[in-house]
Amino acid sequence: MVSEHLSNYSARDYEVVDYQTYELPGSSLTFRGPPQELIDGEYITCLGAAQTFGCFCEEPYPALLAEQLATPVLNLGYGGAGPRFFARQPALLEIVNRGRLTIVQVMSGRSEDNSLFESRGLEKLTRRRDGREMAADDAWRSVLELDYWWKLAPMARESARRWCRRLAQPRVRRLAAENLANYVASFDRLLDQIETPVVLLWFSRREPAYDPGCESVEALFGAFPQLVDRPTVDHLAARVDAYVECVTERGMPQTLLSRFDGSPVEIDLTVDRADFRGRVWRQNNYYPSPEMQQDAAMALSTAIGGLGLSKR
Repeated sequence: MVSEHLSNYSARDYEVVDYQTYELPGSSLTFRGPPQELIDGEYITCLGAAQTFGCFCEEPYPALLAEQLATPVLNLGYGGAGPRFFARQPALLEIVNRGRLTIVQVMSGRSEDNSLFESRGLEKLTRRRDGREMAADDAWRSVLELDYWWKLAPMARESARRWCRRLAQPRVRRLAAENLANYVASFDRLLDQIETPVVLLWFSRREPAYDPGCESVEALFGAFPQLVDRPTVDHLAARVDAYVECVTERGMPQTLLSRFDGSPVEIDLTVDRADFRGRVWRQNNYYPSPEMQQDAAMALSTAIGGLGLSKR
């Protein structure tokens, strides 16, 4: 197993939640705790990104499911992960395949390789031509704005910026299509390696259908899971035992409160990522709120009950 970087959520969010992170035995990877005893054939595994990990939530949907089903649930949510990340982790997949059921979150399409950037299945990308590491938003913005050539304009920079974006649009659309095709291939490889029954989870504030634009990175990506559309989800859903679509924004935005005294707190995002350049959050308007986690757990519990796998 390749050693991987885990987003430093524990240090960043310590005032709000203690994630009790630990190194999963049999892997070199760190996940949200607490660690638990796993008996072959008796546990459910959840694969996903930060939404599964449960940033800013005391009880993410894996923990809520464990309570509702009276079954151990292993939370393998990993910050910034896409399907390519899990597809290349044989030691993790061995643990997955010893369980009873696997829940796989529909993860972001930006955590994927393409001809310009290498991802290793994580959100931080490496530009192939020079080896520079970049956040996915910054990487795609550099393509959309032709490596910021507009900044060289002696005047009328905003007009030059709009011109760069118009000129870049065909290339960006081709790259997005390539990226999504690679994402589907990675997801297929992941599903091919999972031997248990699988529930696919769409967990987002938006419906799968969206119309990507090229006027900005935000318009191109859409809300999480970025770049993923309805045809992609339909393809993946046809490959699994059950598909759960949880579209909710209940409890958003989430005011961030100290777990010690309940007072409002500020979260410095640079504790996790230096490239966030001093951004501070007083509210969480990105990761699913505790109420959204409850909605996902309820939807999953119903689907798992329908499969007859909630109890031995």
